[in-house]
Amino acid sequence: MDADILLFLQNTVRNPVLTPLVRAITVLGNGAILWVLISVVMLVPGKTRRIGITSILALLVSLLINNIILKNLVARIRPYEVIEGLVPLIPKPWDYSFPSGHTGSSFASAWVFYRRLPKRFGIPALVLAGLIGLSRLYLGVHYPTDVLFGVVSGICSGCIAMLAVKAVADKRAKGNISVSER
Repeated sequence: MDADILLFLQNTVRNPVLTPLVRAITVLGNGAILWVLISVVMLVPGKTRRIGITSILALLVSLLINNIILKNLVARIRPYEVIEGLVPLIPKPWDYSFPSGHTGSSFASAWVFYRRLPKRFGIPALVLAGLIGLSRLYLGVHYPTDVLFGVVSGICSGCIAMLAVKAVADKRAKGNISVSER
């Protein structure tokens, strides 16, 4: 089924007008640079500092789970190496296919933004994360299941980061209360 979806996209959806746009969208997910930059900007104002810290932690969790552990453990070959006739539209990535690191990191940060920022910022972050994931299919460098798992692992990474930052903040708050009570 994965192969059928990718060949359908290649043979039916790909076109000269859409391809440059999709390539640009996928570049936004390269190395999670966009998400890192947004997170770093959020570190500056005190009002969003905790969100920036949480997003950076979510990106690190996603990197560990997806790119360091799962890609090497599963070692899934890229679809263009297996599916006859599938042509990637970007230079061939050097690492394994499962899961999609672009999608995982994008959803890790976007989920934090969606949960912690006003919806007028959080919803566009999720939409962009979704577009980055879909771009990986359009370009022929990931299977649909790679992207689907990237969404799930990214959201889980965001949740883990939010829980960890909350736990540290709660512990610090308790520590401050007990110090001031002495």
